[in-house]
Amino acid sequence: MTITIDTHTFINAAPASLRAESRDLSPAEFHDRYCDHAGPIKLGDWTRRHAADFTATLEFAGHLRTVTAAGSPVAALTSALYDEGYPVEILQFHQRNTGIGTATFVQCEVNGRRGWGAAIADDGAESMVRAMIAGLNRFGN
Repeated sequence: MTITIDTHTFINAAPASLRAESRDLSPAEFHDRYCDHAGPIKLGDWTRRHAADFTATLEFAGHLRTVTAAGSPVAALTSALYDEGYPVEILQFHQRNTGIGTATFVQCEVNGRRGWGAAIADDGAESMVRAMIAGLNRFGN
């Protein structure tokens, strides 16, 4: 699902450290740097079955992997990413409900490289998955 966002509301929901890091960026530059999903990992289908259950289809370099979780989407996604060669560590996780959806900001580390990813979606778990993928795609592989 695509949400039309008020970029200022979204950026203002970011943690102070990310706002400081991005203070000289325009809203479009912020989006391109932290929210862009272009890269080696793509999110295909997203299905929420129950309050704590979801299924996500991820594409890695031309092959698909389905991730199903009952409970924590962070644990399920982290495990799947590790299996695919992305040993990700979540350093900071910030999630806020805004008037435009659930905004998620995740600082990830992979192989000593750190970076933020951000996303917004109606569903908090989907927002988290999209933010992790955006952060990881900044690294490539």
